[in-house]
Amino acid sequence: METMIATMLRDFEDGKMSRRQLIQSLAMVAVAGPAFAEASAGPASAMASAGQASAPKAPWKTVWLDHISYAVTDYKKSAAFYQGLMGWELQNDNGTSQATLRIGNIGEIIIRNRRAPTAPAASAAPTAPARGVINHISYGIEPWDTDGVKAELERRGLNPRPDMVGDNFKSYHVLDPDGWDLQISNQTKIG
Repeated sequence: METMIATMLRDFEDGKMSRRQLIQSLAMVAVAGPAFAEASAGPASAMASAGQASAPKAPWKTVWLDHISYAVTDYKKSAAFYQGLMGWELQNDNGTSQATLRIGNIGEIIIRNRRAPTAPAASAAPTAPARGVINHISYGIEPWDTDGVKAELERRGLNPRPDMVGDNFKSYHVLDPDGWDLQISNQTKIG
């Protein structure tokens, strides 16, 4: 996965990829995780790690991230949190269970109330439990002021945890209303 991310960053620096394409590609890697990265690295890499034959390549390619969907305990509370803290714009609110928020030019976030699990059909094959999880998502903000961002997060009672890597990458982790680890960064690449 590190090689894939390094290639994306190099393509961005070389002008082969727009900033929007870079952000969407990185978001896709974060959402899909290692399986996406290994599959995207090529059939040989995917076969080696999976220990099985590669599936035929689809007749299309992914070109953007459409949206991310959050299942939360109180969609109105979470939507207000992200609108206030991150400046996301409300696009739609059905008034009972779901809101769609726009993140600048990046894409949309759908925040909806968790649904009660439904019983599988009698004929449905049992599904394996999920083994991988996304442990956080990092959003870049502008303008960045390390002390100012920390002060604003503290003012909101969010107890920011610094996560600074090297001289250029600055960020803080906070918890959203459902306890999701939200990382807010200066968008500067690591390295």
